[in-house]
Amino acid sequence: MIQHTRQACSVAALTLHAQRLARRGWRQLVWLRGDAHQCRTLALALWQAHSWKAPLWVGDQAWQGNQKRIEGECLPPSVILSPRKARTRLGAEHQLIVLDASVTGLDPEALGALSGTLVGGGLMVLITPLSLGEKPDPDYTRFADHPRHWSDLSAHYLARLARQMHASTQVVHWIAGQMPCLPLLSVTEISEAVSGDRDCLSADQANAVSELVALKRRRPLVITADRGRGKSAALGIACARLLTAASLHKPRRIVITAPRLSSVASVFERVAALCPHGRLASAGHFLLTQGSELVFLPPDLLTEQLNAQQQGGGGSYLMVDEAAAIPAALLGQWLSAFPRIAFATTVHGYEGSGRGFALRFRDTLERLTPQWKALALKAPIRWRAGDPLEALINQLLLLKAPLPTAQQVGGEVAATKLIERAWFGQQDAALEKLFGLLVQSHYRTTPNDLRQLLDGPGTALRIIEQENEPQAVLVTREEGGFAPALADQVARGERRPQGHLLAQSLATHAGSRDALTARWRRVARIATHPERRRQGFGKVLLEDDIADAKRQGIALYGATFGAEASLLRFWLAQGFTPVRLGVTRETATGEFAVMVAKALNGEGEVVLADLSERFQAALTGLLAFELKALSAEVVVLLLSQLPSVALSAREQQDIEDVATAHRDPALARPALQALARQASHYSFMLQCQQAQRLAAWAFQNVPLASGHKEAVSALRYAVATLRDQVNQ
Repeated sequence: MIQHTRQACSVAALTLHAQRLARRGWRQLVWLRGDAHQCRTLALALWQAHSWKAPLWVGDQAWQGNQKRIEGECLPPSVILSPRKARTRLGAEHQLIVLDASVTGLDPEALGALSGTLVGGGLMVLITPLSLGEKPDPDYTRFADHPRHWSDLSAHYLARLARQMHASTQVVHWIAGQMPCLPLLSVTEISEAVSGDRDCLSADQANAVSELVALKRRRPLVITADRGRGKSAALGIACARLLTAASLHKPRRIVITAPRLSSVASVFERVAALCPHGRLASAGHFLLTQGSELVFLPPDLLTEQLNAQQQGGGGSYLMVDEAAAIPAALLGQWLSAFPRIAFATTVHGYEGSGRGFALRFRDTLERLTPQWKALALKAPIRWRAGDPLEALINQLLLLKAPLPTAQQVGGEVAATKLIERAWFGQQDAALEKLFGLLVQSHYRTTPNDLRQLLDGPGTALRIIEQENEPQAVLVTREEGGFAPALADQVARGERRPQGHLLAQSLATHAGSRDALTARWRRVARIATHPERRRQGFGKVLLEDDIADAKRQGIALYGATFGAEASLLRFWLAQGFTPVRLGVTRETATGEFAVMVAKALNGEGEVVLADLSERFQAALTGLLAFELKALSAEVVVLLLSQLPSVALSAREQQDIEDVATAHRDPALARPALQALARQASHYSFMLQCQQAQRLAAWAFQNVPLASGHKEAVSALRYAVATLRDQVNQ
């Protein structure tokens, strides 16, 4: 009886607290700890005590079938979601979310994603054991690389999370069997923002819609916003107005792209609501009766269609959502192809680093479209300013990790040092700065990356620090060391143990068993402060870490990254050798992956020689088929890694006949391929436009002009130019 009375009082207190939050337009985290069954009973009682808007239970669905039904009630399957599917709720709105991490463990990305769907007056109930932070939980299974078990890993990340929640005055602390401890809510003035637009919920959003509808040629719009500011909704409203404004005689086609279709689901929902005479023809394709349409294309397909001249030009529109999660090189290509284009991105959060996007992309905008316009959405829509949950989630997941201060210290680069992760997990300010450095340098940084950083097996951190400010960081992972029998099974496609990205890929795709039996150190991330780049920091970090790896008997040192010319040049300059190219573009990046390696001992030299030989033998065939879309600049860099072979007398004659006579270039392709290969071995030709054009034609059959006569003429000129430079 006492227990039921305490439960009823606890639930009533929380319901009243939610009503107080609703008056302020705020949300809050309820940290419910204790026995899993008891906590679920309490959470279910809270669920049933109030008419919550679209309540959602996130956790293991199996628990309902295993427990006794509570007072004859059980949650319908439609409101239970796996943590792995948290991203599918982006754009949705919930007033109560129960995130049950009591048995399956805490998914940081689910916590981050779902917090953005909670509306004012909402509660996020996080269920954990009392011992949170004392040991790893089962969600660590996702990065427990073979042969490690998740229970053997460290739990620095969870310990930090528990420490910060214990210390927070903005958390409702609720231990099963006790009354919840409700924090005091500060007095705040409630002011309703007036947008002046019936479809918009804030003046910021109305301004963004107005700018999007009035997009000018060669004047792109860049919209940045924290989460919950109505960025995607603004895109949807603007698209609806552009589509309905098109005439029957001149229908309008708008292309929208994002890392995944689910990222723009709210855009299509808003268009459907505002265009009742239209219909969703298929997922990612909305069609109006007069022929206007909104079409979603993933980055890789959009780039492919642009290269085939099937997109862009004329009066075409392109809307890019979550632009920070897409490489700047692709954004620049789209910028040149679409006369009217808008980029929208989240400034903070797992969707991508908006800050990094601004740093990387600003130069491209200034060069190609100097009249571009920036617009920031600041007013929250789903909740009001001062919201306790937003501040807490930003702190727990480091969604606003600050960029450290650049220290312009003269002289040599400071010495590198390894960081002990157990110590680092206790140093909040230092960890925020380091993570801020990583966020700004990479287009896809998630809350899970912070956990990997602190607890990932075989992970090491090396930094260059000046005046207590990190200026550069290197994150590495240990790989390989498989038994020969297991390596053979992996190479045959019969096994796929967890982790070991580089070593397993080389075994699976290149067929090298030795790549898995050898020990590797792989670069997971390398980042330098944007104001300290090109000052040798990356080079020093790698040199010191490679020396350390040699002392430990590691055979090979490697990295994998998007096949972008400047990145490839950096790794080649450090003495690394290409060993594999991905044959399909990554959907989210639109880039092919390239893998490079360096041998550290005799065993590594044998493995590297074999991998390099396999790569060289496959390269020309791949360029002709699977890698026809690889950029010419990257092609020339890769050709420079093939053995240099002098031109034969017959090849020289064929080259001469193409350059000065009327020889059909297609019938002299072997000689022109040889010329392109030889030209790539001259450092001054690696960025030569004619060398790149010849390589693209010779190996990928890319014409140098749209008309046949113009293309042949341009090709003869390129051949003559390179012939003269090679013969000098």
